[in-house]
Amino acid sequence: MGRDKGINKKVLVEAVESAMLSAAKKHYGHNLNLETKFNEETGEIEVHQFKVVVDKVDDADTQIGIAEARKNFDPDAMVGDEFGEKLDTHMLGRIAAQTAKQVIIQKVRDAERGVIFEEYKGSKGELINGIVQRYDRGNVIVNLGRTEAILPRREQIIREKYRQGDRVRSMILDIDPSARGPQIILTRSHPEFLKKIFALEVPEINEGTIEIKAVAREPGERAKIAVHSTDSSVDPVGACVGIKGSRVQAVVQELKGERIDIVTWTPDEPSFVARALSPAEVARVVVDEDKHAMEVIVADDQLSLAIGRRGQNVKLASKLTGWKIDVRSVSVAEEEAKRARAALSAIPGLEFTRVELLFQEGYRSVRDVANANIDDLQEIDGVTEQEAKDIIQRAMSLYETMKADGTLTEDEADELPSDLDKLLISNELKDRVKGSGYSNIQALASASFDELGTKGFSEEDIQSIKDALDIFFRGGVIRPSM
Repeated sequence: MGRDKGINKKVLVEAVESAMLSAAKKHYGHNLNLETKFNEETGEIEVHQFKVVVDKVDDADTQIGIAEARKNFDPDAMVGDEFGEKLDTHMLGRIAAQTAKQVIIQKVRDAERGVIFEEYKGSKGELINGIVQRYDRGNVIVNLGRTEAILPRREQIIREKYRQGDRVRSMILDIDPSARGPQIILTRSHPEFLKKIFALEVPEINEGTIEIKAVAREPGERAKIAVHSTDSSVDPVGACVGIKGSRVQAVVQELKGERIDIVTWTPDEPSFVARALSPAEVARVVVDEDKHAMEVIVADDQLSLAIGRRGQNVKLASKLTGWKIDVRSVSVAEEEAKRARAALSAIPGLEFTRVELLFQEGYRSVRDVANANIDDLQEIDGVTEQEAKDIIQRAMSLYETMKADGTLTEDEADELPSDLDKLLISNELKDRVKGSGYSNIQALASASFDELGTKGFSEEDIQSIKDALDIFFRGGVIRPSM
């Protein structure tokens, strides 16, 4: 059994001894001090009962009187000595033998699982071939030869069916020593599985000449991989496709028809995003670093191709690049740009060049400008600190007017976030101002001394508020009405 199962003989002997001890205790009693020993010469499992030598016996099952010990075991026996007596194992009976059998089976199974774990624990991520054994509640049990593995339903390729006896190639995803069933977990849907299959078909990947930088998959339907060559003379896409598509077709066949787009990786992220949307052709890309997003503009006839069926193409491109991607057609983008420029032009005193600069920086509405930070506007070429304050105040004033007139859309009509944190007053006073119903600087600036007094502010508080508002509005269009 040790040779067949690959289990150490010592482990098996311990299992048999443990099983016999369990059976003996069940037959003779659990209160006895029993030990079992495998006799290699006779092949017998011996069971011994041990008793301690005492002056006065209180428990006959575990103790023996000194006189009896000297008579039956050793004439020189002393108190505290321990003597063992061999028991008759033939008396154990059928039920005890069945108990022993169950313990032995379990111990052998545990030992076998330990051997399997040691053998496969360093194999995570490796490809392995097996034969489909059976289905178990949607999971596929795969025979690997020496042991069984499980291909869970979630790790299978959609619409892929298996029959008993089919050969299946998969990747070892994990080894779970605590699992009650097969402890080797396989996968065919993981992105790494696609990488491993390509490495089998494309020698340049194993050699390190070509590197797979990223993989995005919808298993069984479509996948995208980004490849990069460390050798300028080697075309990474061409090497992965192979002559007449032979290499990529071998991968597609293994994945049961999964469509694969291969694109060249580049460190220039806008270019990478444009390539990831292949086969659609991209007109231009607008990057929003703060939101880690890109707005991709494509020709009208390329829009459906860029988005893909059920949004699959843009979704995979987003997974592949790690950027949030918003695809728009040229006509829609131009219409939106036209509306945005018109909205920005409505801000009083804003020159055409400033409108264009704001638009190029990503501002699309009066609310965006009213919400802007002075430091952000100062980053625009030629805009001074004072001009930034003026622009924000004009935008805030226009926004409030439009809100009052009802000319804002539902999306635009939200309250502006509070600017009160920009006031140079104590945090305690700032909290009291907010708690009194003043949600932003505009509302506070329009309040009179008397109104603030009725809200419970002292003259000192009101003076602090007035000074802070004066500093904020200094040189601005809107001034406090105090």
